[in-house]
Amino acid sequence: MAVITSGNFPQALRPGINAIWGAAYAKHEPEYPMLFEMNTSTRNYEEDVLQTGFGLAPVKAEGASVSYDSESQGYTSRHTHVNYGLGFIITEEAIEDNEYMKMAETRTPALAFSMQQTHENVGANVFNNGFDSDFTGGDGVELFSTSHPTINGNQSNHLTTAADLSEASLEDLSVQIMRATNERGHNIRIMPQCLAVPPQLFYEAHRIYDSTLQNDSANNAVNVLKAQSVLPEGIKINHYFTDVDAWFILTNAPRGMVHYQRRDVKISSDNDFDTTNAKYKATERYSAGWVDWRGAYGSPGA
Repeated sequence: MAVITSGNFPQALRPGINAIWGAAYAKHEPEYPMLFEMNTSTRNYEEDVLQTGFGLAPVKAEGASVSYDSESQGYTSRHTHVNYGLGFIITEEAIEDNEYMKMAETRTPALAFSMQQTHENVGANVFNNGFDSDFTGGDGVELFSTSHPTINGNQSNHLTTAADLSEASLEDLSVQIMRATNERGHNIRIMPQCLAVPPQLFYEAHRIYDSTLQNDSANNAVNVLKAQSVLPEGIKINHYFTDVDAWFILTNAPRGMVHYQRRDVKISSDNDFDTTNAKYKATERYSAGWVDWRGAYGSPGA
């Protein structure tokens, strides 16, 4: 068990230190809420069940009976809330002999910072693992796949030919989104909302999208992406995406990327009776994942 003793910070036992640094960096504003539909929960888990809907209406001949169709339950997505926790222990002697109480006071904010970082990584990992077949959703395949099974055959939210971010690839994936169909193969109004990228693609993304004319071209042609506000919510940077080439378009599909907050961060402290060590801990319970894969489309890069 990790315990903070006097030996961990021997300099804190004697005067002369001007400053102690390393635990007070500024942090990014929360980024995971930009990737998910945020929900609260009061249960151990939440489930979303697919409703398949009906097929096309056939011609009804004069005097003939109308045709009847049936619908069924599709796949179920279960979101089991995970309890994340971290803490630290300080010996009685380290507290008594510490010349710099301000250093001790930074440990609780540092613990809160670690919990926030954990939350961001959990959220981003839904996308980081989105092309990995070891991480499957309710329909049995990875988030970004060319073979999401439906009643009408396999469908895709993976750029048909994986490509780096460019004006052409962004247009191709946008068209793919606008041609989305439901479980029965009917056309549905799924539209791009924003582009989510790692820091390495931030500048290129803005060069592509914010240009009045076509980017990196001598053609005197309008940048249709910008002119038609194809991405009404703009470009979102996520500092926790791990693939420097992967990029994603979030859509307006309901019940796409979902996050459930079961319980907010709770920080508590106590003293161990036998050792008189001071113990501090933080816990938080939540889940992040996806229901309808049409909520996000992506490319892993070339």
